[in-house]
Amino acid sequence: MSAQPDTSMQAGSVLVEYTGAIATLTLNRPGQYNALSAEVLGALQSALDSIAANEAVRVVVIAGSGKAFCAGHDLKEMRVSPERKFHQDLFNQCGRMMLTIHNLPQPVIAQVNGIATAAGCQLVAACDLAVAAADARFAVSGINVGLFCSTPAVPLSRNMQRKQAMHMLLTGEFINAETACRLGLVNEIVAQDRLTAATRELALKIADKSPLSIRLGKKMFYEQLAMTLPEAYAFAAERMACNMDSDDAREGIDAFIQKRKPNWTGR
Repeated sequence: MSAQPDTSMQAGSVLVEYTGAIATLTLNRPGQYNALSAEVLGALQSALDSIAANEAVRVVVIAGSGKAFCAGHDLKEMRVSPERKFHQDLFNQCGRMMLTIHNLPQPVIAQVNGIATAAGCQLVAACDLAVAAADARFAVSGINVGLFCSTPAVPLSRNMQRKQAMHMLLTGEFINAETACRLGLVNEIVAQDRLTAATRELALKIADKSPLSIRLGKKMFYEQLAMTLPEAYAFAAERMACNMDSDDAREGIDAFIQKRKPNWTGR
């Protein structure tokens, strides 16, 4: 499997950059704190759909331009129409994009600077991993404007303990990066000037592993969560046997025994 040539698309509401095996999607509405307008959601969906079919991409990073990661939905856009169907379509569009992250073969890392609020916090929770700047802050603040953050509650309640998630949802209060890490919303906290480099280091660590095993492992991890313990063990045994029957597993074990670096083929 050949590496993706370094390319970038430096225009529009979402910037797409390919560097080796890493694809970076940067929300590009800094003047609106990268709010998730219908246009941004559509651009993210299109980029993710393209990446899903691209085996040269092994890891995806989602970042925000300017002073914020993402301030959630665009409230001004949401007030354009009073029609329920308009809002239902918007939230369904957002849900599809979040599910695409969940189902994407490649791991997705949120690179969080500044604030991540409401659907922006949802986006962090929807990603497989998250690296945050030390001064990053997180909230599901819809309740402050009379709107319970129902859709952000879905991934949030799957990232942290229920009472902690409910506290955020009912109060709309911010938590800092240290608290977000302690509660399980983010994996790592770094200085602001190290954020991009630290996220890339994590992405490269993952990209260096067998792409087949990463794809299989991500899918298996989420599927087994909904199973009973006996079901999960049976499913995991079947997945490991399938993984063991791959060229990458045989190559990896042989390389370990022979004390050399493995040559992954993704097969």
